[in-house]
Amino acid sequence: MKTNLLYFLSKYLNHYLPISVGVSENTLKAYNDTFKLLFLFAKEKHKLKPNKIDLETINKKFLLDFSSWIVNSRKCSNTTKNLRMSNIKAFFSYIQSEVPGLSLHSQTILQIPKTKEHRKIIEYISVDGMKLILQQPNKETIIGKKHLVILSFMYATAARVQETIDVTISDFKFNNNDSMKLTGKGNKARLVPLEQDMITLLERYIEHEKDTRSIYNKDEALFLNPSGKKFTRQGISYIIKKYANMAREKNPELIPNKVHPHIFRHSRAMALLQAGIELVYIRDFLGHYSVTTTEIYARANNEMTRKALLKITPIQNSDSVPVWQKDKNLLEYLKSLSED
Repeated sequence: MKTNLLYFLSKYLNHYLPISVGVSENTLKAYNDTFKLLFLFAKEKHKLKPNKIDLETINKKFLLDFSSWIVNSRKCSNTTKNLRMSNIKAFFSYIQSEVPGLSLHSQTILQIPKTKEHRKIIEYISVDGMKLILQQPNKETIIGKKHLVILSFMYATAARVQETIDVTISDFKFNNNDSMKLTGKGNKARLVPLEQDMITLLERYIEHEKDTRSIYNKDEALFLNPSGKKFTRQGISYIIKKYANMAREKNPELIPNKVHPHIFRHSRAMALLQAGIELVYIRDFLGHYSVTTTEIYARANNEMTRKALLKITPIQNSDSVPVWQKDKNLLEYLKSLSED
């Protein structure tokens, strides 16, 4: 007896992931996008409609062809391909418990290896670069002041874009602590400590919001756009790019050519690392599940490595020429070796 894919996929996307697991809206969207692509592949390459696809149809060969199609036809990177395959594997891990008879079938899918990815360089902005960006908003205007608070907030808390959009007024000084409550991936909440300057900035901003919002509700979003609604990801990106471009005109060496919201998070993590904060604390600050994820910042921190090497190297800098360089016979001998 064949098992219809749509039946189990509907249970997985509509109940298991959002209710049992509690994944975020963005994660759920990523899963939906993955299976939309899978259906498109099935239609183009196998003439199969979604309601005609069985779980048994999605076998190892089918998925290997799908992954090749993603790269060749959709021009996806290996990182994106691995993400799509990871989503499908997670679904078949769920299938193992739902349909024990397909455990072996599911295992063959779960054992498909990941494609090797080129390690990306972590892009970040130095503390001086961030200071320059934060100097750009016009503090004489209401909109400029709000943009300054948003930029400062994202850097101070290392908040993700969605966390910035979703944070509420009541999340500030949560439980009377000098912290900000952020709710990240999988609806996991964390408390991020705030520096006094950021606390003062937020207090003044909230006082202004009390006087200007038509209805002031602490459970509303902390940041509202000019229409009085929550910001979109595009809206936050626009603000960041606007002031990054202004800062780049003043000092191109401090600001990368491409600045995106997540670079604020990277920049804060690198600043904490360079300040000597241990990785385990940075992990908690960022809301990473494992310190392994946080280690990317340590690998990227070449300046920290260079300074550490300087502390342990026995080599001393000298303006004098080493004695052996004065020996012309030795120099001629070394030169002859290089010519062989």
